[in-house]
Amino acid sequence: MRIAVNMSLPRDLVEELDHVAGPRNRSAFVEGAVRDRLRREQMRRVWQDAAGSLRAEDYPHWSTSEKVQEWVTERRREQTDAGSE
Repeated sequence: MRIAVNMSLPRDLVEELDHVAGPRNRSAFVEGAVRDRLRREQMRRVWQDAAGSLRAEDYPHWSTSEKVQEWVTERRREQTDAGSE
């Protein structure tokens, strides 16, 4: 179900919107922008909720960027090796 929503936007923003999306595509463009922003906000909340849930001493292989890179490389190698069997 779709619901009509009235919004007030600054003139310069509407002009730029019309230039990019076209005046007949405002709703679709705004819908996409709102969906993108909501996804980012949801991910931000997930990351905030997860922050601090991992203890550093439980993951020594993530203690430096170099160790993280080594860990990622090894996991990828394991996946590649498993896929070739």
